[in-house]
Amino acid sequence: MCYHVVGHWSHQVDDSLGHDAGRGRCIRRKSLCDAAVGSAAVDAIVVEGLEKAYKDVRALDGIRFTVRAGEVFGLLGPNGAGKSTTVRILSTLTRADAGTASVAGHDVAREPAAVRRAIGYVSQASGVDRDATGHENILLQGRLQGMRGADLERRANELLERFGLADKASALVKTYSGGMKRRLDVAMGLVHRPQVLFLDEPTTGLDPEARAAMWEELERLAGEERLTVLLTTHYLEEADRLAQRVAIVSRGRVVTEGVPDDLKRQLRGDAVTVELYEAAAEHATTTVGSVAGVLEVVADGRRLTLRVEHGAQSVPVILGALDAARVGVRAVTVARPSLEDVYLHHTGRDFRADDEASA
Repeated sequence: MCYHVVGHWSHQVDDSLGHDAGRGRCIRRKSLCDAAVGSAAVDAIVVEGLEKAYKDVRALDGIRFTVRAGEVFGLLGPNGAGKSTTVRILSTLTRADAGTASVAGHDVAREPAAVRRAIGYVSQASGVDRDATGHENILLQGRLQGMRGADLERRANELLERFGLADKASALVKTYSGGMKRRLDVAMGLVHRPQVLFLDEPTTGLDPEARAAMWEELERLAGEERLTVLLTTHYLEEADRLAQRVAIVSRGRVVTEGVPDDLKRQLRGDAVTVELYEAAAEHATTTVGSVAGVLEVVADGRRLTLRVEHGAQSVPVILGALDAARVGVRAVTVARPSLEDVYLHHTGRDFRADDEASA
């Protein structure tokens, strides 16, 4: 397993949680573990009612979800929703207060050693050694995973090539750009050919160009490695693009789960955003809510977010009602429902406002 800590790798990970109970080593990525050979429907990750509190802050409040073998699954939520805490528990880096979870067929509390052998973990903070070369970083990670000789060398060269780092393999990592360091992080997490890969906010801190390049790398990775990927992100477009299924997380709970397009289709009508010149007074919300065809209204500062039956037909009526109520409108946009609208529908809160409030 790839335990990334800033500046170095560490295997000192709370072994008091338990030892491998001998239920059979995972030997083939596609089967997850010996007990699951031949089962196409095996679940790679099962989370049941995890709870975790830090003093008086409740990070997880009974979170539950299932990740199927071989899929890219996204945990989507604003900063502070509990995504990283969930991944730290699943990767045996911290202990849950209550609930159960299994990864690759192994209980994370009772069989942490088996879980660690089966997973790769790429944390938010880069774990590369800046004073070593990219090639040396991957070799070190492989040796820590028990790899040696020609197999390790071949794997290192393969990953450097795949992630566009071959021409910089002998350069010190401190000369790498942010995007290159992040690609190296992912390569290190893959060196031992894990069955399950945890990517915790893989593009946080990258500029838009580097983020787009990383998305392309991750899309290729999902197709070539044929492994299970659990991706946490607070970027709506990242989850929409990369994840086959998502669980939307808010305040330590999953509020909805499914295929992104299916979740959006479940919302009737169109999404209309009205930008006002002044903060939305109660009478503005009431005025808009009384318009025929308006299904839902959420006010946030100078923004009204509406879900309406037919956007094109409703907008003129909405604008007329606001004008009659002497509410100044700066701009109006109409769009099909997005994952942001799904979050709004299930929580009653604006995703971006929640994200900024917890940043």
